[in-house]
Amino acid sequence: MKRVDKFADLLVDYCVSVKKGDEVLINAGIEAMDLVREVYRAVVERGAYPRLNLRDEVLQEIFYKYAPGDLLDYESKIDVYIMENVDVIISIASNSHTKPLIGVDPERLKRRSKATRRLTEIFMRRDGEGSLRWVATAYPTLALAQEAGMGPLEFEEFVFKAVKLHEPDPIEAWKRQAEVQEKIVNFLSKVSELRIVGKDTDLLIGVSGRKWINDDGKKNMPGGEVFTGPIEDYTEGRIYFEYPAVWRGIEVEGVRLVFRRGVVVDAKAERGESFLKKILETDEGAKRLGEAAFGLNYDINRPTKSILFDEKIGGTMHLALGASYPATGGKNVSSIHWDLVKDLKREGKVYADGDLVFENGKFIIEVL
Repeated sequence: MKRVDKFADLLVDYCVSVKKGDEVLINAGIEAMDLVREVYRAVVERGAYPRLNLRDEVLQEIFYKYAPGDLLDYESKIDVYIMENVDVIISIASNSHTKPLIGVDPERLKRRSKATRRLTEIFMRRDGEGSLRWVATAYPTLALAQEAGMGPLEFEEFVFKAVKLHEPDPIEAWKRQAEVQEKIVNFLSKVSELRIVGKDTDLLIGVSGRKWINDDGKKNMPGGEVFTGPIEDYTEGRIYFEYPAVWRGIEVEGVRLVFRRGVVVDAKAERGESFLKKILETDEGAKRLGEAAFGLNYDINRPTKSILFDEKIGGTMHLALGASYPATGGKNVSSIHWDLVKDLKREGKVYADGDLVFENGKFIIEVL
């Protein structure tokens, strides 16, 4: 079986368990047509109905450049209906250009985010109640390879290894990953407070009573993280993020945040600071954390500027500004969910209720 065939079956069978009668929305860029065809084939073979939404970065730029204000603020009834009624969403990142909106006024991006807030809320609600099965993945394109600083063949191997297609049976490999992560989830579920210490970082996060979730590849492929929704008014201290943070193709580097009672009170960046501050003003929830997570996929060992991979890098943590996933017990509401990745592989430590549990990128306690 070719690797693209294995990839499609992994998505359809393991990630979202497509079954007869499902309405399946496939979101993808035109660069991923090889994988799209195989996913389409797999969906149809299982008796489900595929609905294809092809994306193109030029069309995306056209919308943001030429749309009048009332169109930026427009809420599509059709988009809302689809989000309320589709059973499965398979989204394949396959960019032909990684920064199509770099020339767009951030204020226009902010207005559109507000207009699509209901879609985010529906998605979060349905995810929390279990009525929507979804997975996000990526296909190796030339643009993504260039953004990651890799050659085309090098990046293809990177992607296929990250999703474990190099394994004889990728599904069994993901089941083993899930077992390891479940032990970590069980341990963290008893923790009230995490303290993250590292380069320019000393941050307290409250997690008491919140649910930790095992991302075993069934909602993100690659998976490889455990995450929760922090207590909204508990976060205190400062944190520095070594890896670039990308929001809708716009890159911000060297982000430094200071929190008081859960709210960002100071934000700086080595590059893109004005954009960072603009996004923090999107709505009230944008200045609070919606997620805290450990990256545990050690087949991913370098940043790519794609959050799908970077948030899973083994030996990291990531925090998300904005919306919480209701399934975690998080209550923060926002039209954004922006993940920022902290490297802990060299001088990083994490304390759980005062005890050192994670050092230099590894759990050091007896949870495994």
